[in-house]
Amino acid sequence: MNTLHIEHLSGGMGSALLSAFLDCITDGLRMLPVLFLAYLLMEALEHKAGDRMDQLITRVGKAGPLLGGALGALPQCGFSGAIAGLYAAGVTTLGTMLAVFLSTSDEMIPLLIGSGTPAGTILKLVLIKVIIGILFGYLVDLVLRIRPHAHIEDLCQQDHAELEEPSILLSALLHTARTLALILAITFLLNLAFELGADTFLGSLLPPIPVVRELITALIGLIPSCSASVFLTELYSSGLLSAGALLSGLCTNAGIGLLVLFRQNRHVKQNLLIVGILYLCGVLGGLAAGLFF
Repeated sequence: MNTLHIEHLSGGMGSALLSAFLDCITDGLRMLPVLFLAYLLMEALEHKAGDRMDQLITRVGKAGPLLGGALGALPQCGFSGAIAGLYAAGVTTLGTMLAVFLSTSDEMIPLLIGSGTPAGTILKLVLIKVIIGILFGYLVDLVLRIRPHAHIEDLCQQDHAELEEPSILLSALLHTARTLALILAITFLLNLAFELGADTFLGSLLPPIPVVRELITALIGLIPSCSASVFLTELYSSGLLSAGALLSGLCTNAGIGLLVLFRQNRHVKQNLLIVGILYLCGVLGGLAAGLFF
């Protein structure tokens, strides 16, 4: 009996592994052209319009959070890092930088398009993120007067020391490859969990308790990597995450923005305070957004 039981379990595991693998490859092949085209457009936008966006955001004065929230929603990769550099140089306000951080949607848009999410749902998510960014951006500027401790001359020297950027096509290919690898890994694990009947276990990792999911996903979102947004978006696409919890995590996931902030603004306590503010805004924004879904 024990031998038969073990053979049954091993056979079931082998079947589950094969099914999960085939499903993940199918999903990956279906998403590949969509991801590549999306990242090609994102890289083109960043290369062609990035400098103009930076110049525009430095000239708008009190309209900074409004413009920052709107521009942050455009699907391009490096704007959160650029705005962090501008803040560190004392060119923009903290509210403007946070508006960009909260509204940026780097990985979410191409992933949701590739998963077949309705365009209306994607647009709604993006618009809510923009509104969250703008509102909290103005609130932070109204209440706080935090100034950076970096000098613009130091930042210029750092910029000049950077290696030359790769071409648009190469950047898009690299970005697509990295993201697709993450998607395949996460999708495989999720599919395997479903095949083994462990979807309830996955759901228990993010319990459907008011506030708790938003607190957890906002913490995950603080990881300065696209893997966090890919993970959260895949959970949402699989039905394991609510829209409010998704938005809490994506609002705090500011791309490379936090990395640039800690690199260029040398005041660690101030940077940690900014992270805390971003986290709080993400949690509150996700909770509020959950009322609209």
